[in-house]
Amino acid sequence: MELHDRISNHFRDSIAVKEKSAQELVSPIHRAGEAMVQSLLNNQKILCCGNGGSAGDAQHFSAELLNRFEKERPGLPAIAITTDSSTITAIANDYSYNEIFSKQVSALGQAGDVLLAISTSGNSGNVIEAIKAAHERQMTIVALTGNNGGNIANLLTEHDVEIRVPSERTARIQEVHLVVIHSLCDFIDTQLFGDDDL
Repeated sequence: MELHDRISNHFRDSIAVKEKSAQELVSPIHRAGEAMVQSLLNNQKILCCGNGGSAGDAQHFSAELLNRFEKERPGLPAIAITTDSSTITAIANDYSYNEIFSKQVSALGQAGDVLLAISTSGNSGNVIEAIKAAHERQMTIVALTGNNGGNIANLLTEHDVEIRVPSERTARIQEVHLVVIHSLCDFIDTQLFGDDDL
């Protein structure tokens, strides 16, 4: 395959996955947005975690909430627990890498908070442990996954929301996760501050 065609195929494939996601994910995104809005209205917060590109997505989401998305409004409480290298390396060194998020959730999470758990495969061990810790703290889970949902899908309760991208390719899943994150930010802003002044 010519490199020119290969590049074009990335766009075509991305568009196809986004179109399928638009048909399947509107309802779970809506439910996730409602859970986040309710938590924020109750003066709670959102913790976010993931690995690699998903860590970047967790930070992206928290930055949009803490600073702003597309309109001027007060900052909203969201914490990416992927960012503190001293904490992460201390936990990984003293305990295990699988506990780098769960120990933070246990320390920072409170009943009524939301955990945004991001894993393209649904099988990230440390994200799974974070979900277990969040359940112990009576938190709601919003899980961004892909493929068949992996082991995360089996951990979620009726109070949680899974937003599962209909693709097996990590790059395509991550691309849709970004659209989901922006959709959630817009949902939160619209519900809390109205839909004008964009």
